[in-house]
Amino acid sequence: MPAQQFVDELNAQIGRELGASQQYMALAVYYDDATFPRLAAFFYAQADEERTHAMMMVQYLLDADVRPTIPGVVAPSTDFSDWVDPIAIALAQERKVTDQISGLAAIARRENDYVSEQFMQWFLKEQVEEVATMSDLLAVAERCRERPMDFEDYLAREKSGGEEADPTAPAAAGAAD
Repeated sequence: MPAQQFVDELNAQIGRELGASQQYMALAVYYDDATFPRLAAFFYAQADEERTHAMMMVQYLLDADVRPTIPGVVAPSTDFSDWVDPIAIALAQERKVTDQISGLAAIARRENDYVSEQFMQWFLKEQVEEVATMSDLLAVAERCRERPMDFEDYLAREKSGGEEADPTAPAAAGAAD
């Protein structure tokens, strides 16, 4: 059985992951409405990924014989100063999530909950990738601020390939085997 403090915080993280999914959905809709199809597709995929992270956490708790709770989420931001602003919001969000995931791993370690600590390792690795991706996107967007279609071209060139499934990823609740 996972440590109770870890369970409580993981349940809260499920809500934060679902909130991140909604925020990414809001960014995708913004870009879809503004006719940025590549940015919209990128953030729709990010929204799905964040939901999957939440469902991985749900499955972990189910597997540990703990009933997960699905908390409510804060409404996402939907007003942006320009087309670059949502990418900056995404980077800030990923940095915050990295701190939250690190906190979960620290709780598990402090509570001698080594199974939960091991579970969090995949998420720590994932956060390194997420922060790097958003940081790179923001750097390119800042350079292309006056030429947004150059950014769309960048996404077409650099981010057009579908990601292969990570065989080390935890199982997600509701996912087909």
